[in-house]
Amino acid sequence: MGSVGPNVTLMNDNVPNSAPLGFAVPDFTSPPLPPRKGMVGEYVKLEPLTAHTHAAVLFNAFEGQDQLWHYMYDGPFSSASQFHRWARETETHDDPFFYAIKNLETGRWEGVASYLRIAPDAGSIEVGSITFSPALQRTRAATEAMYLMMAWAFEAGYRRYEWKCNVLNMPSRRAAQRLGFSYEGIFRQAAVVKGRNRDTAWFAAIDTEWPGLKEAFGTWLAPANFTADGQQRESLSDLTRLVRVASDPAI
Repeated sequence: MGSVGPNVTLMNDNVPNSAPLGFAVPDFTSPPLPPRKGMVGEYVKLEPLTAHTHAAVLFNAFEGQDQLWHYMYDGPFSSASQFHRWARETETHDDPFFYAIKNLETGRWEGVASYLRIAPDAGSIEVGSITFSPALQRTRAATEAMYLMMAWAFEAGYRRYEWKCNVLNMPSRRAAQRLGFSYEGIFRQAAVVKGRNRDTAWFAAIDTEWPGLKEAFGTWLAPANFTADGQQRESLSDLTRLVRVASDPAI
């Protein structure tokens, strides 16, 4: 029996030598924070969000689309100046760290997404606050943006890549699984957002799944996967299904 404080005592006598422990991670080192650098793919470009460069054009992309903010902590924004203030404050943050997203097929800035809850010592990072204008939704650029952010995280050394959303946000839950995240459950009464209860659905991908997910994204994004009029031949959901370890019972 060993004392650890004036009112706390640990009992060691009945702990078996074979008590189960997590597997060893001897080579793990904390990965870096996301750098303030952009990412470029075939269909999309991401840049660290700045109010000066992106606020006006993003407000135009989002204007009149208040439904985009229903499940978000921020928004909707009633004026360009209000959105500019939000972007100016947001650009100073390291967590969440926001990117502006440019669709290279249209040449326009059409969305934002962020890394958040960044925990290098745990090797965990989340993608969230994903807001795509209608022009960006259901495009190769949108999918490639998510691929580039996932690729950076795993290739930088993160072990766990998270996606969380309001349990009522069914499009987000479907998107998580399409992108290869596995459903992990619901945190009930996890937050109060805009005066309403939020139960949060959790999804994640882990580093051992990344090679399979990378191959799935590569197959889906390949030009050969699309017809001349831009229709996909194989769906990303089908390609990631073999990698995901659980399905969301609500979908």
